[in-house]
Amino acid sequence: MSQKQFTITKKIAKHGSQAIIVVPKILEEQLKPGTLTQVTIEILEGR
Repeated sequence: MSQKQFTITKKIAKHGSQAIIVVPKILEEQLKPGTLTQVTIEILEGR
């Protein structure tokens, strides 16, 4: 199994009272439920 790496820059969205990160549709095939991923969050700017 080959590792694939993607870098995306996103604004945090809101879903009700929770903050969420929306994954681009282009990665839909790569990120099926049960896929093991590693997520690193770097804050580029504050509020």
